[in-house]
Amino acid sequence: MSLTKEDRGMTLIVKTITRITLGFILLYGIYIALHGNIAPGGGFVGGVIIALSFIHIMLAFGKKRALKRMRSHRLRLMISIAALIFLYIVISGWHGSYSHIVIAICEMVIVGAGLFAIFAALVLMSKSDRPTGVKK
Repeated sequence: MSLTKEDRGMTLIVKTITRITLGFILLYGIYIALHGNIAPGGGFVGGVIIALSFIHIMLAFGKKRALKRMRSHRLRLMISIAALIFLYIVISGWHGSYSHIVIAICEMVIVGAGLFAIFAALVLMSKSDRPTGVKK
């Protein structure tokens, strides 16, 4: 089984830089999400940054390797758990000292996993994956 150009990913330099910077990007996304109550940002912006870090992995290493690590059932499970926790906090009216942090984390997980799932679906439906004999 030979790998196509899309499955191999990018050059060694891009892969190395991705390995080095990935942790910093994830940490920055978590920082933005957790400090949204005292600075601009919050769970939504942190989730976007985290989704972009996973998209960065997909672009650098190829879609097969990235999708092998992040399966659709994991994304659905993460989104579902975060949404249930978020709904529980909102409906129960829990306004403890850490409720805003838990809400930001839930929002970060929902947005991050959701945006990555949308990007992965678009990549899987890309034109390059269609057989050459199929016309629109």
